[in-house]
Amino acid sequence: MQKLIDFLIEKRHWLLFILCEILSLTCVFRFNAYQRNVFLNSANVVSGYFMSITSSVTSYINLRNENRTLFEQNKQLELDNLHYRMQLEALKAGLLPYDHIITDSLYNEYEYVTAEVVNKSVTRLLNYITIKKGSKDGIRPEMGVISTQGVVGKVVAVEEHFSVVIPLLNPKWKLSCKLLDSNFEGLLVWDGRDAHYSILEELPTHTQFDKGDTVVTSGSSAAFPPGIIVGTVVEANNAGTSGLFSLKIRLSTDFYRLSTVRVVKNNFQNEQWKIEQEARKND
Repeated sequence: MQKLIDFLIEKRHWLLFILCEILSLTCVFRFNAYQRNVFLNSANVVSGYFMSITSSVTSYINLRNENRTLFEQNKQLELDNLHYRMQLEALKAGLLPYDHIITDSLYNEYEYVTAEVVNKSVTRLLNYITIKKGSKDGIRPEMGVISTQGVVGKVVAVEEHFSVVIPLLNPKWKLSCKLLDSNFEGLLVWDGRDAHYSILEELPTHTQFDKGDTVVTSGSSAAFPPGIIVGTVVEANNAGTSGLFSLKIRLSTDFYRLSTVRVVKNNFQNEQWKIEQEARKND
């Protein structure tokens, strides 16, 4: 306390000066309309500037929440579209009665789990992606992974809170695909060159296609439902001695900007694997 008193006594001239300045400014702004208006306008400008900064920060935070909400809503719309498309194909094939369009089990076959990308590689030969969802969220190996743009990859390793995905940009993984308009099937494999392109191999020479045709998942794998977009045809490569040829495909997913994905949960996947493993025992 004594030190505070000594400090005030030592600085009494400055304190008196500051007090006089405050009193004089108060008198100027209180009893002079012009100065008072200038002060208020300046104060409004400063406060408006800080309010603008605060509003921008708040809007940015709210925008992330709104984007997350829109992403979830879009996820549900994509699921609905997938279910209706599968039912339409079943109707065309005569496999689904008309009175089961809504209640058929296909409607409950697939679910999506949204996950954040926390680590990824794009420019290597063997690329991998780490997502922030794991076994605690129901993620299992061999589950397909997609984005709002198209196919991303499949889950290969899972821990409690994280999972590792092998993407299309890895030649160790091949994806069964087909041309949407002609239904010719092939295997999509990355050649390790450009992250925007891949190769659809093992197509018969009589395959009919046009530049710009859409390539989608064939549905042959339990990891992906049929009809998920993979990319578009760019050009054809010459057929080799095997009588098969390949197509260069521009991938629909931009892996450089990939930040959020959806893991595809096939509720009948375990049942399909079980019966397929039983069948292989007879080989």
